[in-house]
Amino acid sequence: MRKIKDLRPIKVEKGVLYVLDQLKLPAESVWVELSTYQQVAQAIKNMVIRGAPLIGIVGAYGFAVGVKQIIREGKNLSEAEAVLETLKNTRPTAVNLFWALNRMWKKFEKAVSENKTPEEIEKLLFKEASRIEMEDYHANKSIGGYGQVLLPEKANVLTHCNTGALATSGWGTALGVIRSAYEEGKEITVYVDETRPYLQGSRLTAWELSYEGIPHYIITDSSAGFLMKKGLINAVIVGADRITRNGDVANKIGTYSLSVLAKEHNIPFYVAAPTSTFDLETKSGEFIPIEERSEEEIKKCGGCSVAPDSSPALNYSFDITPASNITAIITEKGIISHVDSEHIEKFLKYRGV
Repeated sequence: MRKIKDLRPIKVEKGVLYVLDQLKLPAESVWVELSTYQQVAQAIKNMVIRGAPLIGIVGAYGFAVGVKQIIREGKNLSEAEAVLETLKNTRPTAVNLFWALNRMWKKFEKAVSENKTPEEIEKLLFKEASRIEMEDYHANKSIGGYGQVLLPEKANVLTHCNTGALATSGWGTALGVIRSAYEEGKEITVYVDETRPYLQGSRLTAWELSYEGIPHYIITDSSAGFLMKKGLINAVIVGADRITRNGDVANKIGTYSLSVLAKEHNIPFYVAAPTSTFDLETKSGEFIPIEERSEEEIKKCGGCSVAPDSSPALNYSFDITPASNITAIITEKGIISHVDSEHIEKFLKYRGV
């Protein structure tokens, strides 16, 4: 059994939040101090941090930071609602953000109703954000444990975007499954989609795999189908930003294409995500808001222009993979092998989610 190095993308020291700037990787590792909720909101919006679980965790800390600001500046606690709305308006697709902020808000309202002192409220909120962070880490380890069983002793696994330590509290969802399989001694080779336009695959996933010594190849996004046809891919594992009641999945743009290719080539297509990613209030993928980002992200790469200034561009950050294309969803509570509304609702209810 191999030992995997631990990697954490955030830290709190003496009540101050620090995040690893993911825009600077892999060239340099820079920790950024986020001492106001406005700074936290900008870090989420500008993708200094990203990945659905981590967005939720940082959003939770951001709310605690915001309430701390209000208290230290002598403002009324009613200002906390503005903090909440600012953080909610950063990224519209990842449901983990809203799940975490709603949890923080309930904790805040309960503390106010119990006439806790401002200092007690501040302490309670940081403790709750820390609890969300640690719960995510343990959930990821559990996802890895369940998911690695699905991989053969020798496997070539294709993954998209970054779903590892940098996208979570420290282990990862889809990449956490790969980590767990590798730690168990399985012969794993990872094929890493570069994931344009932000290159989360080639910049971040490859950096994590290099850090841990896991064999891998970076590939262009358009190579996936050809590699499947050549028989080089045994499984596809991706993460999720939102899973609807019927099992449709919102994830990084390009995921849908991979699911179609995997289905065509009879390759299992797995989604790995914590149960906090499920959105049972949303019936299907057609109702998920899809974030559109600046066309400059497509027209430039590494600060260099790669397209005519006069050419318009469409930049959808996410797409929707239908439940019918998904072999199984791997969660911290177990594996959903029949992906439809009936089995999802039964699974979550049975496991007390």
